[in-house]
Amino acid sequence: MTDYTDRRSALGLLARSPAGLLAERFAALNETPAFTWLRRPETGMVMLRARIGGDGAQFNLGEATLTRCTLRLADGTVGVGTVRGRSARQAEMIALCDALLQQPESAARVHAEVITALATAEQARQQQRATEVAASRVDFFTLVRGED
Repeated sequence: MTDYTDRRSALGLLARSPAGLLAERFAALNETPAFTWLRRPETGMVMLRARIGGDGAQFNLGEATLTRCTLRLADGTVGVGTVRGRSARQAEMIALCDALLQQPESAARVHAEVITALATAEQARQQQRATEVAASRVDFFTLVRGED
């Protein structure tokens, strides 16, 4: 399991987590620090790019809705939040967690209360998905007829 100690992996986990679970774990912190908006939550579109065969030519796969925001805590720490979809509150919670994870005095608590719980839930979702896929797996084999 990934330890999510670096900022990039923690932000990825926060963005992939279901909004309800993120709100529940964020509420467990019992802390919403004072902050000012650098960029209020805004929703827009992003173009998704893909490659044919994994390493071929790029093509535009389609568009997805994205919400992002940026905030600054009272001590100057800047947090960013980006989430697929239209949830301004979820983007705000991600930005707050990002900012708190950058502060030495609150990072351990946020990691223990939020990140660890989200990582465990994500691992359970991945395991459930792997079980569902394995149940529908078909093994093909080739029969040789013995004819020349």
